[in-house]
Amino acid sequence: MPRRPIQIALAVLAGLAALGVIVAAIAWAVVCHGNTCPSLAGLEQYQPRQTSRLYAADGRFIAEIGLERRTLAKLAEIPLPVREAFIITEDKRFYSHGGIDFLRIFGASFANVRARGIAQGFSTITMQLARNLFPGNLNAREKTLGRKLREAKVARAIEAKYSKDRILELYLNQIYLGNGAFGVETASQRYFGKSVKDLNLAEGATLAALPKGPERYNPRRFPDRAVQRRNTVLELMRRADAVGDADASLAKAYPMRLARRRSGSGGETAPYFVEWVRRQLEEQFGKQLYERGLKVYTTLDLDLQGSAERALDRQLRAVEAGQAGPFPHRSFESYLARASSNSPDDATVSPYLQGAFVAMDPRTGAVRALVGGRDFEDSKFDRATQATRQPGSTFKPIVYSAAIQSGRPPSYIVDDAPLEYAQADPSKPWTPQNFDMKFLGPMTMRQGLYQSRNLIAVKVGMELGEQSIVEMAHRFGITTPVPPYPSINIGSADVYPIEMIAAYSTFANLGTRTSAAPILRVEDDQGTVVWKPEPTIEQVLSREEAWLMVDMMKDVIRKGTAAGSVGSLFRLPAGGKTGTTNDGADVWFIGYTADLVAGVWMGFDKPQKIMANAQGGRLAAPAWTSFMREVYERKPAPPDWPRPGGIVSRLVDVKTGLLHGSQCPVEDAYTEYYIPGTEPTRECPPRFSSAPPKSP
Repeated sequence: MPRRPIQIALAVLAGLAALGVIVAAIAWAVVCHGNTCPSLAGLEQYQPRQTSRLYAADGRFIAEIGLERRTLAKLAEIPLPVREAFIITEDKRFYSHGGIDFLRIFGASFANVRARGIAQGFSTITMQLARNLFPGNLNAREKTLGRKLREAKVARAIEAKYSKDRILELYLNQIYLGNGAFGVETASQRYFGKSVKDLNLAEGATLAALPKGPERYNPRRFPDRAVQRRNTVLELMRRADAVGDADASLAKAYPMRLARRRSGSGGETAPYFVEWVRRQLEEQFGKQLYERGLKVYTTLDLDLQGSAERALDRQLRAVEAGQAGPFPHRSFESYLARASSNSPDDATVSPYLQGAFVAMDPRTGAVRALVGGRDFEDSKFDRATQATRQPGSTFKPIVYSAAIQSGRPPSYIVDDAPLEYAQADPSKPWTPQNFDMKFLGPMTMRQGLYQSRNLIAVKVGMELGEQSIVEMAHRFGITTPVPPYPSINIGSADVYPIEMIAAYSTFANLGTRTSAAPILRVEDDQGTVVWKPEPTIEQVLSREEAWLMVDMMKDVIRKGTAAGSVGSLFRLPAGGKTGTTNDGADVWFIGYTADLVAGVWMGFDKPQKIMANAQGGRLAAPAWTSFMREVYERKPAPPDWPRPGGIVSRLVDVKTGLLHGSQCPVEDAYTEYYIPGTEPTRECPPRFSSAPPKSP
């Protein structure tokens, strides 16, 4: 090429460069016109958002509630290799520039021209910090030169006012590292189950690999991709002489060992309970929740919470392992093994067997433990407080309570016989069945309850009238719609599990229902109580009526559908009820002592038959028993319910519900209890013994 054209080209380039400098200078001068750049006043005292804090009933810390979940770490607590990994990867001249890396700008510009697109960025750590600290003024989604210039100018101002170490500390506590984790300490706990100060070189490089694409390189979702990116970071560190060849090679070969995700928790303490509390606080305080630094004292008992998580997890795994019979579905473990978490964090449908567990103090409504699912990271949908499921036979005690309140005694006789109920389509009458597809003939309500005979509950409810059952359900605290159809008597209406479980406080309290309450009080940063919610307390049954129900429900455990899974293993005074829906998609057990109500639900998010012969007594009740046994190893045994003075007892014939006379078989006699005026007055008619003769 002739010399003169080269000179002309160089002159043109020089002119363009000079023009660019002039334009940039003008833009730099006016970029913050109109206060479009944020003020740095007070940044020295700035702390990344750590809003309201939650405490357990005994004062132990549970969690922070904020728009961003983070735990702060001092710079000195962050190992040097971790700091170097971030600096070398994100801004290798961090300690030598003044907030803007001009060499990087020219290099990135050249690379972008060659690529005819955005191939490289040139944001420094300080520039990243600027847009993270002031997202309102420096919106990262605004892909304009003006935003970039404002970002650079704020970065220069930060550098002029604060030390490099302070800037790096803020950055490492502020940056988003995927999986809902803000800051290196939170990310370290989320991914590796330990503090950032305990990370090794490979783990530190894994965190430093994330800013380039927090979700793209998420080691839980894309472990292979994360390892590849981590090794790139390690190679950059080796080239920068931050690590030696041998250490880099060892770190590259280090396997991706992520912390085991605890069932129902995702690694955090009681996350479903925390989220339930957060929703209630947000409803009460709105945005102030994230601005006022509230102290929230909850009802949670951390020891009971741990017991509930262990009991539910063990039983769900036992069911999946086939210990209760062949399990025809994919297990939770196989789901995690094949795809760490392919469903979105807020998924409401997971493909594996789910469960929920709630324990509460019936006297106050204080929720002591709550598990809303198996893995909070995989699905934040809370099956305890947000799902609606059919309660099956756990609804029957509400029906029998209405019967007792109507004057029918536990010895009231109902015929367990076939029933046809005409529906809108006369060719398709409703014909309810018992679980065993058998009919056992006349029996007492007591027998009908502890043997969980569907036809007995349906006929009792139809005698009382569906509207009376609907009204009783609402008095028991059920807020979901209960349509006035006979099928509601066997639990066909959807309920919130936490409401169904709290309903049983009526029995534990001998007639008084308390609503489930997770919050004791809320204080501001000065210690002033700003909210103290009070649970709903309602008298549903008289003490006499409730005591009769408790005695009937004790039989469920003593000799009924929960005798094998509960009664044979838990000897303290307790009542309860198993529950199974007709399609085998929901199994339940709700039980109580005088000082603790607890309930278990199991099923799939998308309702389907769990397995052949799915029953609440076989599948759900063992988790309740395991929980209660562990709890009462640590606390005093509960008292039995004292029999109210007005209750009378009679020797009754089980076949007829009448007084047992001398001419009725001895083996058919049992002691029944009555509210005065409801006891039988006639003796049973003469009847031969049905028992085989005894051997001499």
